Amino acid sequence: MADHRRVDSGWLTELVAEVFEAAGVGRGAALRLAEGLVEADARGTSSHGTLLVPMYVERLRRGSISTAEGAELVVDLGAVAVLDADHCLGQLSADQAMSLAVAKAQQFGVGVVSVRRAAHFGGAYRYVQQAAAAGCIGIAAANTRPLMPAPGGAAAVVGNNPLAIGVPAASGEPVVLDMALSATSLGRIRLAEQEGQAIPPTWATDRDGRPTTSAAEAVAGLLQPAAGHKGFGLALMVDVLTGILSGGGFGAAVKGLYADLSVPNDCAHFFLALDVRAFGAPEQFAERLAELSRQVLDSPTAPGTERTLLPGQLEAERAAVSATQGIELPAAVYDALLDTAQALGVIREAS
Repeated sequence: MADHRRVDSGWLTELVAEVFEAAGVGRGAALRLAEGLVEADARGTSSHGTLLVPMYVERLRRGSISTAEGAELVVDLGAVAVLDADHCLGQLSADQAMSLAVAKAQQFGVGVVSVRRAAHFGGAYRYVQQAAAAGCIGIAAANTRPLMPAPGGAAAVVGNNPLAIGVPAASGEPVVLDMALSATSLGRIRLAEQEGQAIPPTWATDRDGRPTTSAAEAVAGLLQPAAGHKGFGLALMVDVLTGILSGGGFGAAVKGLYADLSVPNDCAHFFLALDVRAFGAPEQFAERLAELSRQVLDSPTAPGTERTLLPGQLEAERAAVSATQGIELPAAVYDALLDTAQALGVIREAS
């Protein structure tokens, strides 16, 4: 497509890593960050991919994100821990937190880690996949600045707070649910704005609460909760699990990711790992999950539907295609990435 560029994932990962190195991040941390962002693009979740690079770099430049490579352990009590990220890159503190949750789960059967003074961590799926790879059911959640009104309200009071659950499978990809608790994510709307595309009227409202198809009006307006009052209620409880439980930012204390880039995001995260082995033989778990998966995948389809899917299946299939055919980036994202790289003196031949 004329408004997209297909690039090699290895080239893109190295470019992004070099950009973050030039911005002051250590090589190892920069590479981990790049791998996560490129993986999001490969899965088709571009709102959590390299679209974020220019904003992250500007936050690093202004000091609202630090170049520290991990968080401080401030509570360590059996199966429970609390980390203070002190505004380091969210992907780094989130990797650390889920690794700690998994280690605790392997010792106690369950591990729970909350993170305060955190920054945006990208796609929540990444951390539950991390848990699933270790034989654990993983849960990851984060809060965002208020983006959604209470039912019947006209002001944003809660974020669209992403929530992910990952389940290990004996073969193939884990079953991964990853969703924002709004009808769609703000990142997806920003991507539509960047590409000059209209959005469905069910995604958001303008400043006055009127449904809009303008991505620009939606960015300045309100997101609609997924499933109405149910989505709002779940988002509110995620704010409790993340911000309130950790002693970090919640509600209006969480700042906009794209607002004043000199002000820390100050969000909070929650991670939980359940070691499947603590509940019984993992082989039986795998067999039961496989049977449930078969019931979903073999179920009859409605007219006009080719097949049924498990959560995360489509994204995993996209990643497999990207691995062989390259990653498709919107031209605007590709151009912004190259501009950021060149501004930092990172010169690489365009892919």
